[in-house]
Amino acid sequence: MSSVVILGAKRTALGSLLGQFTGVPATQLGATAIKAALEHAKLSGERVDEVIMGCVLPAGLGQAPARKAIMLGHDLIKAGSAEVVIAGGMESMTNAPHLLMNSRTGTRYGSAEMLDHMAWDGLTNPYDKQSMGVFGELCVAKYGFSREQQDAF
Repeated sequence: MSSVVILGAKRTALGSLLGQFTGVPATQLGATAIKAALEHAKLSGERVDEVIMGCVLPAGLGQAPARKAIMLGHDLIKAGSAEVVIAGGMESMTNAPHLLMNSRTGTRYGSAEMLDHMAWDGLTNPYDKQSMGVFGELCVAKYGFSREQQDAF
């Protein structure tokens, strides 16, 4: 059975909403992190068998950036399907588009609502439609997590 080790790790740059990375797609941010991780690991890109990058807000980025990337990369190595895998994530909340639901078939009558892709697909609990921050606070209240415990985790 193959061992799984991390040879290099870099993250995408941090910015603020509508800040210095406005106009830079998440895929470009991810590619930059991959290049830096390969340099850190002293590996050539030719050695890489698979690249799996997750993205919470994939609308407008092209064909389906992967989800659960690190777990899939681990499984490929353990199964012997790959020797070198790049796995990680990328995000650009600034460049998440607004969604006009039912626009393809048309709104036959009445108003149409435009949704914020960042809020709808990234920061909204799908079960109760509340902000994920509200969900976090409910977990804190239910399980008694302290700020110190959260920071340590």
